[in-house]
Amino acid sequence: MLFTQTLEKLQALRLEGMVQSLEEQRQQNDIVSLSFEDRLALLVERQWLWKENRGLAIRLRNAQIKISASLEDLDYRSSRGLKRAQIEQLRASHWVKEHRNCLITGPTGSGKTYLACAVGHQACRDGAGTRYFYAPKFFRTLETARADGSLLPLLKKLARAPLIIVDDLGIVSVPGKLYREFLEVLDDRQGQGATLITSQFPVSQWHEVIADATVADAILDRLVHNAYRIELKGESLRKGKTPSENET
Repeated sequence: MLFTQTLEKLQALRLEGMVQSLEEQRQQNDIVSLSFEDRLALLVERQWLWKENRGLAIRLRNAQIKISASLEDLDYRSSRGLKRAQIEQLRASHWVKEHRNCLITGPTGSGKTYLACAVGHQACRDGAGTRYFYAPKFFRTLETARADGSLLPLLKKLARAPLIIVDDLGIVSVPGKLYREFLEVLDDRQGQGATLITSQFPVSQWHEVIADATVADAILDRLVHNAYRIELKGESLRKGKTPSENET
């Protein structure tokens, strides 16, 4: 009876990791050879792991990252300008905590999206809340929010995100008013969060992409001055792959 009551109280406290570990210990005959402190340490360790795994699952679900990618799986053999030292600077996600930015540019198929998604997954593993947006959908989200009156809450939500990824900036034409909304997002996030942008266009051409010179100057001012710059090159990595492989 006492054991059942203990489990119920642990569940009421939402200590599911401890519940699982305690039930496992009941099935282990040799557990009695451990001291009380050792058994307690096992319970605490399991609860800590359960909380960490649950937190990671929530962050990944909220991030909505396009593809499952890992920094460990990056291919440095291709002659495309990807340097291991650059990736190591991003691996520990200190740049996110320091509210810096990352700009990844390169031609179609050079691996920009995969790299951005891998960085996003790493940030989630390091405890940073992340939001991934395909650029056209990002601007449609801003436009819809403006139309239905939910823009202010959306801007506040974006301002609070430790890391925002906008993938494939410039892939479609965007009205100038939406770039002004984007500028507001960046302005709210300055000193508050990190932003990662990928684009087929080199940064030197972003003025042409944005069209409005004044807005372009302001956007670049907020993105470039403290950013890690990764410029990929070479032929498309999708060549020679099957259709299913090209999806990633």
